[in-house]
Amino acid sequence: MKRKFLFLINPISGGKSKDRLRSLIQDKFPESRICDTDKTGEYKEVASQVVNDKITDVIICGGDGSVNQAVSAMRFLDVNFGIVPMGSGNGLAFAAGIARSPEKALDIILKGKITKVDAFKINDHFSCMLSGVGFDADVAHTFARQKTRGLKTYIVITIKTFLSAKAYPFKITSGKRSINVKALFISIANSNQFGNNFKIAPKASLSDGLLDIVVVRKMNKLHSMAKMSAQLLMGRLTEFGCDDFYNGIHYFQTEELQIENPEGASLHIDGEPAKTEKVIEIKVIKGAFNLIC
Repeated sequence: MKRKFLFLINPISGGKSKDRLRSLIQDKFPESRICDTDKTGEYKEVASQVVNDKITDVIICGGDGSVNQAVSAMRFLDVNFGIVPMGSGNGLAFAAGIARSPEKALDIILKGKITKVDAFKINDHFSCMLSGVGFDADVAHTFARQKTRGLKTYIVITIKTFLSAKAYPFKITSGKRSINVKALFISIANSNQFGNNFKIAPKASLSDGLLDIVVVRKMNKLHSMAKMSAQLLMGRLTEFGCDDFYNGIHYFQTEELQIENPEGASLHIDGEPAKTEKVIEIKVIKGAFNLIC
């Protein structure tokens, strides 16, 4: 069956012009269709076009937020999804081994392997990469309000937010066990990283049917930043039992969990700000969509 490609380009992702990308796509995929991502995230017209034109591959050129919206809207169609990473973090793309270079990413679209990738529901919302409550969600909410995007802006906001971050009380329940903890943040990860190869969950697999949960407890901030950064960057977090912490970090795997969030800590879904809830139910969706890796 002949492959038919539809490219969705987010014109503002990563704060960079997409003119060169459009030229590359036209050169490598002369018969493909190109359009902008849907600001509403609904993709009703695009989904109809995919069905009517028998599109086989939908390629998302943007960041994790763009990937989330397009996959959520069209994952029930008979299509494969590809990514050209153009965002500030690109966590899902890098976890899948997709190159930062647009040229190399487009080569993967042509020659890569189709893999069934997990996702998860966080209350009624779809997440295909990484979501969380607390500090990292505060960063996402602040970043979304900035006029200038890109990695530099993200780093500056992260440092400023960390220095003023507070710990929130949470109750985390997984199976028959639960813990009460004051934490700076809780990450629910299907991919192994926030983005830019900054690994939050080094054991995470995109297709193992498990979610990796990382809880970072309240500690002395300078001490915690040094210890946590070293462990994350070197991928040295290891999995512990439900009640164990190591250097203030708690890491375990599960198919589902509940987070009670009485003080309403901020929530993000795949790096995009989301409305928080006092009770957050999370459950893995095994083999949620086809990804070209």
